[in-house]
Amino acid sequence: MLMHQGIGLERFNTMNHRQAVHALFECCPSVTWASTIVDRRPYASYDDLFRAADTELGELSEADIDEALTGHPPICSRLNRFRSAQEQCAVVVSEDEQEMLRSACASYQELFGFRLLCVPAGRTAPALTAEITGRMHNDRDTERKVMRNELAKINHIRLERMLGPEEGYPLY
Repeated sequence: MLMHQGIGLERFNTMNHRQAVHALFECCPSVTWASTIVDRRPYASYDDLFRAADTELGELSEADIDEALTGHPPICSRLNRFRSAQEQCAVVVSEDEQEMLRSACASYQELFGFRLLCVPAGRTAPALTAEITGRMHNDRDTERKVMRNELAKINHIRLERMLGPEEGYPLY
């Protein structure tokens, strides 16, 4: 769960450096990524911030990407938990489906040497298992690119949650 939710672009642009890095680190746990994006402030629009986030993600070294992966729990580690309902690792499944996913995730990590990263929102456990199995046909370099793309999608989801709606929240 993000501590910084719905802060808006204006507030993000005016936060002190440390606070802004912390807010971004919650979106993507890479100090390099967060610091670089903060250093480029102010952003005129959400799109400008998202473009900077994607650009910087593309510039990260493999070591920085590995650092970012450590902040993403294995997709099977928090199944059926309410608090992870908005996170990339949340999927509600039966015990048999949990075992199927855990096995697929373990095989993936054994093959590639890094944790599986994907956005499972709205998909079933069998569909996720099929995706994982399909991705295991990739070579390591191709899979690193796929994983970076998935990380970018997760970053966008978390940035949107951090900022809140572009038009702001309605007054009640």
